[in-house]
Amino acid sequence: MPGPIHRALAGRSTVSSPDAKRAALLAGRKAEGAVARDLERQGLSVLAKNLRLGHLELDIVARDHDTIVVVEVRTRGATAWQTGLESIARSKAKRVRTAGEKLWRQRFQRDPTVNRMRFDVAVVTFDEEGAFSIEYARGVL
Repeated sequence: MPGPIHRALAGRSTVSSPDAKRAALLAGRKAEGAVARDLERQGLSVLAKNLRLGHLELDIVARDHDTIVVVEVRTRGATAWQTGLESIARSKAKRVRTAGEKLWRQRFQRDPTVNRMRFDVAVVTFDEEGAFSIEYARGVL
């Protein structure tokens, strides 16, 4: 029997019931944690998760040597109709870039150890048992 994470991520574009919303939030937090651990295993430093910049939010902000990496984390169920990359609407990509630009201006613009910012996407796909896999795309937003 599928667990709550799988039911919440089974390809539905909207989550309506309170239980489904909680399950989707749990899945998102689990995915963000998994991506952050994966980035650290690759040698990046995770600077922040769920960073609020006014009304905007960045899922993960990391540092890769002289590069600040903004990571948008997407979750998918095994039966989702579209890929994680396809699920990023143009308006969402614009919000992520706007938040990243705001972060750059506020914290990194004058930092001589930082030379650039990159926008990546991590797609975490959960199977029916709750296990997951991560697909990672660099510089796609």
